[in-house]
Amino acid sequence: MDVDTALKAIAEPRRREILKLVWSEELPAAQIAARFKDVTRSAVSQHLGILREADLVLERRDGTRRLYRANHAEMDRLRRYLDEYWTDSLQRLQQLAESAEREKGTTDG
Repeated sequence: MDVDTALKAIAEPRRREILKLVWSEELPAAQIAARFKDVTRSAVSQHLGILREADLVLERRDGTRRLYRANHAEMDRLRRYLDEYWTDSLQRLQQLAESAEREKGTTDG
């Protein structure tokens, strides 16, 4: 997984909405596009392409239709990456705070 590509893909609010739509069910592109009244069908197709390139949605062809569903495995990898990132950052912050508290204790005494 290319984390940067995935993060750029989900940075756009409409793409996050698309992911929500296809999280629990596989939907055809036309049905996804119908949910967005203020966006052209072509624009929705471009959003789906970006999500597909980021490997966040999977595409299946059924005749002439293209069906999309969330790639739960990739989304889980992205979630784990972000969890590790935040956990590591919080641990570093805690270590800095504890170190500052120890320093303060030695200078107060």
